[in-house]
Amino acid sequence: MFITEFEFQLNSMVPTDNTETPRPAPANLVDYDATRASFTWEAAAHWLDGPRDGPGLNIAHEAVDRHARGERADHTALRFLDPHGPAVDISYRTLSQRTNQFANVLADLGVDAGDRVFTLAGRVPELYVAAIGTLKRRAVFCPLFSAFGPDPIWQRLSRGNATALVTTSALYRKKVAGIRDRLPELRYVLLIDGPTQGADVLSLGDLLEVASTSYEVEVTDPEDMALLHFTSGTTGIPKGAVHVHGAVVAHHATGHFALDLHPDDVFWCTADPGWVTGTSYGIISPLTHGLTTIVDPSEFDATRWYRTLAEQRVNVWYTAPTAIRMLMRAGDDLPGHVDLSALRFIASVGEPLNPEAIAWSQRVLGIPIHDNWWQTETGGIMIANYAGCPVRPGSMGRPMPGIEAAIAAVDAQNEPVNGPDGLVLVNEPGQEGMLVLRTGWPSMFRSYLHDAERYANCFAGDWYLSGDLASTDADGWFWFVGRADDVIKTAGHLVGPFEVESALMEHPAVVEAAVIGLPDPVAGNVIKAFVTVADGIETTDELRLELIGFARKHLGAAIAPRQIEFQAQLPRTRSGKIMRRLLRARELGLPEGDLSTLEAP
Repeated sequence: MFITEFEFQLNSMVPTDNTETPRPAPANLVDYDATRASFTWEAAAHWLDGPRDGPGLNIAHEAVDRHARGERADHTALRFLDPHGPAVDISYRTLSQRTNQFANVLADLGVDAGDRVFTLAGRVPELYVAAIGTLKRRAVFCPLFSAFGPDPIWQRLSRGNATALVTTSALYRKKVAGIRDRLPELRYVLLIDGPTQGADVLSLGDLLEVASTSYEVEVTDPEDMALLHFTSGTTGIPKGAVHVHGAVVAHHATGHFALDLHPDDVFWCTADPGWVTGTSYGIISPLTHGLTTIVDPSEFDATRWYRTLAEQRVNVWYTAPTAIRMLMRAGDDLPGHVDLSALRFIASVGEPLNPEAIAWSQRVLGIPIHDNWWQTETGGIMIANYAGCPVRPGSMGRPMPGIEAAIAAVDAQNEPVNGPDGLVLVNEPGQEGMLVLRTGWPSMFRSYLHDAERYANCFAGDWYLSGDLASTDADGWFWFVGRADDVIKTAGHLVGPFEVESALMEHPAVVEAAVIGLPDPVAGNVIKAFVTVADGIETTDELRLELIGFARKHLGAAIAPRQIEFQAQLPRTRSGKIMRRLLRARELGLPEGDLSTLEAP
């Protein structure tokens, strides 16, 4: 579905009276074709210190120390907002010293290169210090989301061979103490805010206070393990995706191209570091660019978010479709009460962004949202809508410089088709298949920890199999169809949930929608939609019939939903992705699989 008319309408819109035109800033990528033709990852590595005079290629050095030793030493690196008091600024110089102290603490405890250091905490300064300090020590940073319960925490600490855990006294008492005896490899718990409680439960504050502020990062091989991110699957076992220090080259380059980061920017990524977005683009990428990153420890609140954008003069804002839809639900009037003139670029990731949300942003905020696509396994942004190029609403965008993406033909089970010469690629615009990436980019995951077979199944020759179905248009833009296991076959049609959900969201009563297929003896599957309506809308049978008719008018009877169920809240992961497989499992009485990342109701 290529929305050319919609695109024309979007590009012809002008900012509202409530939002001034953002300050001009030259985009980092304007001539897409020329940039792709000249770009190499080898050249991008030389944007950093490592290949020249750094300690090998170490993420912590590139993110912090090279700035702390240069002209940006006193520039604010991290600004921590406090809902009850003034913000706390930490400069690159101070961040370097504090992370040196943490690296020395690890060294004194005998935590060595390759050991796994987990964090379980909210967005407090100590989490960020632990992340960078761990990488300086050449240990492996493994972030956990603080809302996890004891079982998901145990799964990840155990499967990840945790050596040390940085957490708070309350989280340790409530979620870790009871599982401690099942973690024989966990040697130390470092409490952010509490006293030492024994030989292996130690006060981090006390340890940092006596640690030296000097630390020399040892030479780091680009292939040294650096990050371990766990991602949920359809089974009950979370997958641990391993990333290396060389990934920093992609973190930096994608921040430059896809997020259009400039050194004097104020940047806000709303993702928690417990997820890969919050680490790659909430910590590493903005710091490599030497800019100021906003850290907000509080939960979503529409009024406060707008106030934060205005008061902090945020230039670049990276958020999720769920948050955008929540802002839409809060109404169009709120942004008019604040000054958003500093905001020049908005990007979104986590799941496909519906065209309606982009139109809303242009109309209400004065600028469009730029969707992009990547996965935990890719480690960084792979496909994006760029600041210097027109936005095509509903499109994932075009591949990053240095990334070769293609569409592979799939069989009736949505599995990639192999021919005599390897993977069969689709060349026709509009033809759907699996999105695949040519291997070799720096942030590509190197393994699933302790699961070599599952890792091998992610590749066909030189191609990484994303598991997402997509298509391209005649100009090379990519369009998301759905996860291979979410796509619905009905009456001979292959239907992507995103297309149906977007059509339903065009109705003014609908805020969110999720679509699944239900077995049917005639059609193979029929489509059922779960819908959340706007505040103040009554969920009546009349509205249900109206939505079915609305969808048929926009999509045709063959692929419009036959059933609609209203839900006050759709199940989603804590990172914001709608869990369609959970809706389907509950509807059909099937095993629900790994629910460790499910958002609390």
